[in-house]
Amino acid sequence: MIGLLRGKVLYKQPPELLLEVHGVGYELQASMNTFYQLPIDQQTEVTIYTHFVVREDAQTLFGFSSQDERALFRNLLKVTGIGPKMALAIVSGMTSTEFAQLIHAADANALSRIPGVGKKTAERLIIEMRDRLPKVDASQTISGSHKPSNTPFTIISPVEEALNALLALGYKPAQASKMIAPLENQELSVEEMIRQALRSSLN
Repeated sequence: MIGLLRGKVLYKQPPELLLEVHGVGYELQASMNTFYQLPIDQQTEVTIYTHFVVREDAQTLFGFSSQDERALFRNLLKVTGIGPKMALAIVSGMTSTEFAQLIHAADANALSRIPGVGKKTAERLIIEMRDRLPKVDASQTISGSHKPSNTPFTIISPVEEALNALLALGYKPAQASKMIAPLENQELSVEEMIRQALRSSLN
């Protein structure tokens, strides 16, 4: 089991990362929160906590900026009907604290706006996750305090890259376009555009 990688980011196009570790390139599917934490300098080493998923048709390495985020991802995989793609979409759209707030508030409506999470799945998440998550201070609201980083590796326009990231997370094309449209002329970085789009989907 690969639990941690430390190396330099050679390529990033959300949600994909290519991390070089001692001459070996590891392809990862990373959460958006992880992208927000990546340094601008390509020469700076980063530490990524990983989870390896093996299926009959694919072997995928998922990456996270913190052990807490990885722990939430792993807990989500234990919920009936939640697969890696949906779990990645959930941890990408909010922090562990914010997710715990929604669970303990039994806010099925907000949870059901995550791609792939319908009303029944949201209710199942609340039932199965509430005893696994610590209660948090309700005053800690969703603040969007992540610091975005401007990527020097962009090979397509920020709008296209943000749209591709939302599609990879499971949003439908029409829904992703609607989320990105208000942000197109705001001169945002790719990560900031994705972050604001994901936040808007929870409101």
